[in-house]
Amino acid sequence: MNLNELSILSLYSAMAVYALAFIAFSFDLAKRSAAVTSATAADAQVRRAASARAEAAGAAGGTTTLTRISARIANDAVTPYGRSASLRVGVSLTVLAWLIHLVSAVLRGVAAERVPWANMYEFAMTGTLLIVSVFLIVLTRADLRFLGTFVTGMVLVLLGIAALRFYVEVAPLPPALQSAWLVIHVFVASLGTGFFALGFALSTVQLLQFRRESLLASAKSGRLRFLATLPSAATLENLAYRVTIIGFILWTFTLMAGSIWAEQAWGRYWGWDTKEVWTFIIWTLYAGYIHARATRGWRGSRSAWLSIIGFAAVMFNFGIVNVFFKGLHSYSGL
Repeated sequence: MNLNELSILSLYSAMAVYALAFIAFSFDLAKRSAAVTSATAADAQVRRAASARAEAAGAAGGTTTLTRISARIANDAVTPYGRSASLRVGVSLTVLAWLIHLVSAVLRGVAAERVPWANMYEFAMTGTLLIVSVFLIVLTRADLRFLGTFVTGMVLVLLGIAALRFYVEVAPLPPALQSAWLVIHVFVASLGTGFFALGFALSTVQLLQFRRESLLASAKSGRLRFLATLPSAATLENLAYRVTIIGFILWTFTLMAGSIWAEQAWGRYWGWDTKEVWTFIIWTLYAGYIHARATRGWRGSRSAWLSIIGFAAVMFNFGIVNVFFKGLHSYSGL
């Protein structure tokens, strides 16, 4: 068995462990929903008891107690939730899958005697590795383990598509890619995509949380009970904004580095190639997101939708432009 075959075996092994992590994170979400249901039932009992006391006493003090409890139930955004065993298992399995994933990428690079991101298969392998890397690094600063289901699920889908649709054998680099800028330009773009992916996940949960809080304000209840154990929509929005800014800085460097590389390879900084245009469109969308939120006061669902549209453009650039559009970057679909 050669190094490339070992790389493939490692990649499928990583996918299997990611799948187990996804299941563990899913169990955690189910436990969160159960915890919220129990807490809601307990609050209902307290509310009925307070109502009974108020009616029996017929006093203002009882009415005040009932009003205070009712307001707490109606406006409560987060139900206390401890660290479940399934959550710890999910994080541990994600770390293990990441290590196996890293081995797969390194083996592919050694087999090819170059960096492992010269085609769609390798870019997907490295890009998803960096998405998980960003997720694990951010976990050391903020408790975002509730995104584990989303992150591992997305990585599984992307790796599955790459392995089944984009796999190619190890091949020499085309002349246009034989440059140090390949290491810089593509790596930074992949890292930026990792931060955009995390921002997208946070914005998606923010929209769900915003809807839940709107229903609570109108004395209604939603179906996704686990959201009551997650941070508020405002907190999620702030986290998404900070993560996206880092991704935007990296994407700005990607655009600049790509222009410098284009001048060296093709003799011009900009040529309206399809890939170049979509890279600029992505930059414009995220610049609009940051500007609108910082100076125009776009908060809540509007800013979340801008973040989601931006990441949709990133996925379109990777999965559609690389495959169906011809241009100077067509080698990326090898």
